[in-house]
Amino acid sequence: MWKRIFTSSIFIVIFNILGLLDFKATSAEINTSKIKIEKIGTVYLPWGLAILTPYEVLVTTKIGKLFLFNLNTKTKTMIGGTPRSAFYRQGGLLDVAVQKTKDGNYVFLCYSKLTANKNLTVAISKSKLLGNKLIKTRDIFTSNHLSKSGVHFGCRLALNDIHLFASLGDRGDRTNAQNPNNHPGSIIKIPLHGKTTTGNLSWLSEIYSIGHRNPQGLHFQKSTGQLWSHEHGPRGGDEINIINKYNNYGWPTISYGKEYIGGDIGLNYSPKGFTDPIWIWTPSIAPSGLTFYEGKMFKEFYGKLLIGALKYRCIYLISLSSNNQPEKEECIFKNIFGRVRDIEVMADGSILVINDEKNGHLFRLSRTHITNLK
Repeated sequence: MWKRIFTSSIFIVIFNILGLLDFKATSAEINTSKIKIEKIGTVYLPWGLAILTPYEVLVTTKIGKLFLFNLNTKTKTMIGGTPRSAFYRQGGLLDVAVQKTKDGNYVFLCYSKLTANKNLTVAISKSKLLGNKLIKTRDIFTSNHLSKSGVHFGCRLALNDIHLFASLGDRGDRTNAQNPNNHPGSIIKIPLHGKTTTGNLSWLSEIYSIGHRNPQGLHFQKSTGQLWSHEHGPRGGDEINIINKYNNYGWPTISYGKEYIGGDIGLNYSPKGFTDPIWIWTPSIAPSGLTFYEGKMFKEFYGKLLIGALKYRCIYLISLSSNNQPEKEECIFKNIFGRVRDIEVMADGSILVINDEKNGHLFRLSRTHITNLK
């Protein structure tokens, strides 16, 4: 069952801000061992982050560029061959995901696309990464919805062994989200091999769930295989959901937020046929990016959710109960990174963060002494 949450924060003491930050986080939950924050490099309006190797990551920018960052040398290289995206309001080149195969590395990009009649839609491309260039680029998905709207693209990607999942916003038209034959306001599933099959003939074959407003967090929990998502509410009512096939998550029939001009939006409870969120933020935190911490470097984070907060300029650390439900949150690293857009955890347990700023950065959080998990 969901819980209504009010934001909190912890106090951070900064020791050094000359590109390398060592600080102690004062909190009952956070280990006070020193955490090192490095600025790996600058990037204009970064949006998506994907791990390529133990020391290399890909970062997208809304203006349509894709960069390869080397964490060891702190250098960046622009990757050529990206699809042409439409940088307009909330749109542009958005998320990135990497599929590693025996045949090489394949890169998926979610982006807003300008059509021939100057409407905008959402597309997902697949390319092979060869050196510093994408080759064999093709769109594997194009939304069936066209509009002039520049908002609510969603566009977060998540991979498991057999499918690519993508979150799609309602494109600013809330009626889209309750239509299982319309892509906006849904989470879709695209097979990595073969064709999509459906068990629900009244839904488009690729639509996995509906009733979403603007989901910008999507990640598989390794321990359970569950797909977790979060989405922006209107004025309040940001949500975390566990995504299941053919579930309806309610928007706009159900919302725990308010109209921007005041007043309720639909119901504030879920009747039969709708799925409740498992966590709600009121007021909104503007969540973006989501991952589970399952590394060894930060014992105090293990098994918890890390979620970026654009509004409160921090990372939300969310503890889970014994039955795998959110039960407590902390707003950590407040005002250290700016508007946190995406988060990833490296194989060594270090944490990567990008911020939604014109003078954006890729940051790495690490600890020189690794505490063993027991």
